[in-house]
Formats: sequence, C-alpha cells, structure tokens
Amino acid sequence: MAAVQPSVEMTTQQGPPAASYSPARDGGGGRSAEDEEKEKAAAIDNWLPISATRNAKWWYSAFHNVTAMVGAGVLGLPYAMSQLGWGAGITIMLLSWVITLYTLWQMVEMHEMVPGKRFDRYHELGQHAFGDRLGLWIVVPQQLVVEVGVNIVYMVTGGTSLQKFHDVLVCGDAACEGGRKIRLTYFIMIFASCHFVLAQLPNFDSISGVSLAAAVMSLSYSTIAWGASVSKGRVPDVDYGLRATTPPGKVFGFLGALGTVAFAYAGHNVVLEIQATIPSTPEKPSKKPMWKGVVVAYLVVALCYFPVSFVGYWAFGDSVDGDILVTLNRPRWLIALANMMVVIHVIGSYQIYAMPVFDMIETVLVKKLRFPPGLTLRLIARTVYVAFTMFIAITFPFFDGLLSFFGGFAFAPTTYFLPCIMWLAIYKPKRFSLSWFTNWVRRRANQIPHQCNPTAAYLINSNLLVCSSSFMFFRSASSLECF
Repeated sequence: MAAVQPSVEMTTQQGPPAASYSPARDGGGGRSAEDEEKEKAAAIDNWLPISATRNAKWWYSAFHNVTAMVGAGVLGLPYAMSQLGWGAGITIMLLSWVITLYTLWQMVEMHEMVPGKRFDRYHELGQHAFGDRLGLWIVVPQQLVVEVGVNIVYMVTGGTSLQKFHDVLVCGDAACEGGRKIRLTYFIMIFASCHFVLAQLPNFDSISGVSLAAAVMSLSYSTIAWGASVSKGRVPDVDYGLRATTPPGKVFGFLGALGTVAFAYAGHNVVLEIQATIPSTPEKPSKKPMWKGVVVAYLVVALCYFPVSFVGYWAFGDSVDGDILVTLNRPRWLIALANMMVVIHVIGSYQIYAMPVFDMIETVLVKKLRFPPGLTLRLIARTVYVAFTMFIAITFPFFDGLLSFFGGFAFAPTTYFLPCIMWLAIYKPKRFSLSWFTNWVRRRANQIPHQCNPTAAYLINSNLLVCSSSFMFFRSASSLECF
C-alpha cells in the first residue's frame, strides 16, 4: 500500500487555499513545472469530498457526530444489559461514555497539532504518529472494516425496519403470509435505491440536511423506545439475572455485549473528516467550534443511550429482545412510526460513514491510477460501492447478527485504543505527568482485551460454528444466542 501524503494546509474562513503562484525560476516569466504540479494537487484536493469545503459551523459537527454515533444499535443496548446485569452494565455504559469522550477530545486536539497544518483524515494522523507506511497499514484496514461494515449493517437495518413498518401496518398482530409477505431482499433493495441518488452528493456539507434529519430521528425513536417502556411498566415476574444460564453462554454473552457497546461508540472513525469541514485560522482554530459541537453531541448521546439501556432493562429484564421495539410490540402505530424513524436515521448514517470511503476510493483513482476527476468518475465509483454493500447485505442478511464481533474486532481499537497511543507517540508527555499517567493506564487497560484476542477469536468462531445452522444465505438470523 503506497503511502498517502496528508492534505494538511491551514485554511481560512473562505475555504481551501488556492495553489501558490510564483514566477518561473528560469526567469522566463512563465510557471515552473513545480507550480503546475501544486496547482493540480490543489485542484484535486478541492474536488475530493473531505477537503472540498471548509464552511461548516459548530452545530454541523454536533448533528454529524450524533448521526455517526447514535445508530440503530441503541435499540439493542437493553439486550446487552441483559447479558451484563445491573452492576457490570451500568459500569461499562458509563465508563464507555467517559472514555470515548476523552479520546474524542484527543483527536480534536490532534487535528491541527502541527502549526499551519491539518490532518483531515484518520490515516493522516496515523501516518504522522507512526510513519507514512506503518501509519497507513495500522489505520486504513481497521477504518475500512468499520466504515464498510457499518454501511452493510445499515443496509440490513434499513431493509429490516422497512419490512417491520410494512408488516405492522399491513398484517397487524398476525404474521404476514401468502401474498402479503414480502422478502427482506426487496426491502433492502428499496432502501438501497435512495443511496444510489444520495451517494452523488459531493461532500459533507451537501449532506448536512440529511444528517440533521437523521440526528433528529435518532433522538425521536430513542425517546419512543424508553417512553413506551415506562408507559408499559415492568412485566410480571421480571428477572434481572444474566440472560444466559450456561458458562459458555455467559462468556459469549459478555463478549457480545462488550462488542455491542463498542459498536455504539464508533463515531471516532469519522471525527477528523467532520472537523476537516470547519474553517480554521491561527486566531480561530477549528478545534474550538468542533469541541463545542462534540459536547452537544455527547449530551444527546447520553439522552439516547442511558434511558433506553436502563429503562428498557428495568421494564423487561432478561426477557428483552435484541431490538426493544420488537419487545414493545404495541401500540402498533407508534412502533410503525419508530421503525420509519430508524429508516430515516440509517439513511443519514450510511452517508456519513460512506463519505470517507468515497474519499479513499476517489483519492486512489485520481492520484494513483491517474483517472481524470469529474462527475463520470464519481458516478461510477460511488454507484459501484453502493451496489457492493447492497449485494453483501442481501446475500448475508444476518450480517447485523455479527455486530458484536465487528465491534470488538475493529470498532474498539479505533475508538478506545488508537487515540491514546497516537497521543503518547506524538506528544510524548513527561513521565508520570497527569497526561502520561492517564494515557498509560488506558493503554494498559486496553491491552488486556487485545492480549485475549486469540482466545476471544477462538470463542467467537466456535460460537459462529455452533450458530451456523441458523445462518442461511438471503435469510436473516434473529440471534447468535445458541447456548
């Protein structure tokens, strides 16, 4: 993998800097080859989706981060609580919120840590911390697993929520059968059809309206989930014991719950790309409005995650389903509305996570393979990517059942682990200082699950083998709980 040089120019309030011009060194009055190359590079950077515009305000970062962070996975947090219990569940939820807010602050601070430069992409910061080649190989594979994985999961989630919306309105309490039953495949295709259009929006600023609508929807369906749980009250004979009863089931349940929580805090993978859209000058660096937006976003995250997790588990205990809307079931109109809100939300979330992937694809095509930038290239590249994620979602509609696996495999390192490692590698804080001690403790704590990776991978793969009978191509599986 060839090293990619960061696009790190400091920008002004008006937008990206124009390419510099100087007389040719040969005194002929024309432009030198070096000047022409700089102009070409600047033109390409102005065309690429991440560095195209820098006009965003602080509230853009707020709703972009809400859209990226609060996914449909919030509806599965009560189920994760049933695998952890009250003590471990509350502790892990609160610690995850605090730790990820801290690592997000680190990334915001490191965005323009070098005077006059900006690290617009996650891998650019990794290259600065670990070197051009090593940084690329450390960050890009994990970031792609996260972003492409999220896009596939959201394809499945969007199609599933559309199917639930249809089934609730058309079939009511009875299961859809015969002519009224429509396969999930078609709902995924319907959901994907809007992305073939939205994917042509050029950059983050152009999807701001979609992202804002998605952020509002995430808060809305989360409120419906915990509000309906309060209204329904605790079910008779509610049990707050661990959901699993066998030792293997408890181990798998605990690992799965950790992965689900890690997935819920996956917004770090796009935070630098979001900050890249905010203008910056030496007097007014982008980190100030960005951090303001992050704080607002994390308050919204708390309003979504904690009530849904704790109230949902309080109401249903270990009988809660993987999607709390399924457990609620009634009133039908409210459940149908919540599912449509999920659809609107994951439309925006898909675009947020797809934009950095589009940027990587178009960077390789234009800078490495020398394709001319333009509408045709963008149309073909993005259409192929959307079609790819749709195909994988249709072929493996149980992909969302692997959420916890991907959460532990790639989401946890890029969210909890890498930011503090890069902070230590770049800033090299004084030994035994508060910054050094905080990051050292977090680094050592995060090494524990990484050192357990061989065992965890064996356990997860064993569980997948046991559960494989419930996995069928083109058909969804309700759960990985096989023990």
